[in-house]
Formats: sequence, structure tokens, C-alpha cells
Amino acid sequence: VPVLQTNNGPGLTGLMTIAAHLVRQARKDQLLGSTAEEKAVVQQWLEYRVTRVNGGSSKEDIRTILKDLNVHLEDKVYLAGNIFTLADILMYYGLHHIMVDLTVQEKEKYLNVSRWFNHIQHYPGVRQHLSDVVFIKNRLYTNAH
Repeated sequence: VPVLQTNNGPGLTGLMTIAAHLVRQARKDQLLGSTAEEKAVVQQWLEYRVTRVNGGSSKEDIRTILKDLNVHLEDKVYLAGNIFTLADILMYYGLHHIMVDLTVQEKEKYLNVSRWFNHIQHYPGVRQHLSDVVFIKNRLYTNAH
């Protein structure tokens, strides 16, 4: 469990608590959502990140996570709809090790996740030290005979 030791008080414990604190310290509150609904959706995805993505280690868990995200992102640019939030950043970091290992065919199977992930990794300042995950722009296989 991550711990952040602050100069003026007790340490903060937990990924979401620390991340939300740092967002507020940086005066980037828009990353937590603007409306009550956006804030709730951001919280929902942050909880999903901690409970499902951090805990998901089996191939079946990973497939379920990718399937859930793929369905959710079908008509959305970001996890909270049309705004970039802390949920996108932390989900990106939680999924990077999974996306790096996917085959081209798996990336195509989870096309909405791949689109979202590729967009987030190119968002200014997000990728940092992580490797760039390559996505093929043209489909290798077609259904035409």
C-alpha cells in the first residue's frame, strides 16, 4: 500500500487518497470531475482500478477487465465521458503492463480499449518513463475472400 509522508500532518495511505490529494495540491481539481455525476464516475473508475485491475492477475481476470472497459468505452473518449480525468491517468498506469503484452489480434479484439489507451499514452505528460505501446493503424486481416 503506497504511503505519502507530508510535512504538516500524518502520512496519507492508499493510491486513490494520495492521487486525489496530489491533484488538489496541484490545483488541478478538474481531474476529479466538474459535476457531481462526473465526480462519482471518476470515483467509480478509481475504485475499479484498485479493486479489479490491481487484483486481476489471471488471464481470465484480464480478459474480463478488457471486456468491461471495451464495452464502456464504446461511445466515450475518456472513462468519465468527454473529459480527461485522474481515472484515465491511473487506469493507463494500471493497464500498461497488460497492453504491452497483447498481440495485434488481441488489441484489435479490444479496439475501444486500444483507441483509448493509445490516446491517453500520447496525452501530454502522461506516459513519462513507460514504453510506447505500438498499435497497428491498418488491419492485417480482412473478412474479404
